[in-house]
Amino acid sequence: MQQTTVNNYEAAKQLYAKHGIDVDRVLERLAQIKISMHCWQGDDVRGFLNREQDLTGGISVTGNYPGAARTPDELRADLEKAFSLIPGKHKVNLHAIYVDTDEKVELDQLEPKHFQKWVDWAAEQGLGLDFNPTCFSHEKSSDGFTLSHPDPEIRRFWIDHCKASRKIGAYFGEQLGQTCVTNVWVPDGFKDVPADRLAPRQRLKDALDEVFAEELNPAHNLDAVESKLFGLGSEAYVVGSHEFYMGYGLRNNKLICLDAGHFHPTEVISNKLSSLSLFSEGILLHVSRPMRWDSDHVVTMDDELIDIGRELVRGDLLGKTHIGLDFFDASINRIAAWVVGTRNTVKSLLRAMLDPIDALKKAELEGDYTTRLALTEEFKSYPFGAVWDYYCEKHGVPVREEWLSEVKAYERDVLLKRGN
Repeated sequence: MQQTTVNNYEAAKQLYAKHGIDVDRVLERLAQIKISMHCWQGDDVRGFLNREQDLTGGISVTGNYPGAARTPDELRADLEKAFSLIPGKHKVNLHAIYVDTDEKVELDQLEPKHFQKWVDWAAEQGLGLDFNPTCFSHEKSSDGFTLSHPDPEIRRFWIDHCKASRKIGAYFGEQLGQTCVTNVWVPDGFKDVPADRLAPRQRLKDALDEVFAEELNPAHNLDAVESKLFGLGSEAYVVGSHEFYMGYGLRNNKLICLDAGHFHPTEVISNKLSSLSLFSEGILLHVSRPMRWDSDHVVTMDDELIDIGRELVRGDLLGKTHIGLDFFDASINRIAAWVVGTRNTVKSLLRAMLDPIDALKKAELEGDYTTRLALTEEFKSYPFGAVWDYYCEKHGVPVREEWLSEVKAYERDVLLKRGN
């Protein structure tokens, strides 16, 4: 380890220790947290099942940066490269369309065997897997409806797909010894104001009841449900609104997914965490960066990300919160997008853990808001970066922007040769 990194770390430790913060213990705690890195950043949400199918469900990826993964092997290689630049051991979040098989199979007929290569790879890499049914970019979702579709035959197709997805998720958890979170999101909704808001939600509720009817071992699989405020093609009405899924999740003991881009532009998910934690079975986060709308930009160290980290740490919510990423940007190097977003998410948790939490809470309880403000502001310039550098070096990954040269070399030697 570089002596400069160690010296800076030791100096930082002494500053934090004055406030009773044990930095060594903080890093031990941080190393236990797994971020679920989304596979779909690597190939622009195309997958390998119906690769020529146009993206639907309000999903749009902009840019044509060269080097998108074309096969499961290429995607896994890109993921490996990204993980080699991110400290800690984490998870990969798969969508059903990322099936890896030579067999011709439809979404409602998927089985664990169709993902065995992913399981074998994850085991070799020491990674966990999360899962999502893919209820978009399919001919049976072309009119914008899936689990709430008025046609019972189409609705049956999507119910069977979601049921199959849960069994795949349970297989992941059983084989890898890491609980899989299987998250259900559907794009169902109307572009203009509907005549009947209730009936689609009744159909969605009934469909979900059937999807979740089979009890699965919670050590292997946890179910989550994800809401959205609006989307392209569903600007006026989304069947699976926040109120719908919060009610459904609370009543049926499901994780409630909060996506940073799925709410009003002035609304943040950090402020929802403490309330939801009091009543929910657990929380799933899709950390993203909305810009104007749910545009899924690469996660930066902005105020909301810092606040998400603070809420999780200060409220001791990490034990019941599963953190995943959800963004896609084809205008920049896709591996760099993973690295920037994941490193920032881990950094936000580290920054929160290095705050003088006990002192801040004590000052607040005593009505000493002057001390609360003063400490909050002064700690913004404390040497968090020295601790982060040490953490990266300790885990054998590049310090600061040194990772960028490795990504550029990989782009030159691998990505640019793919011809896309």
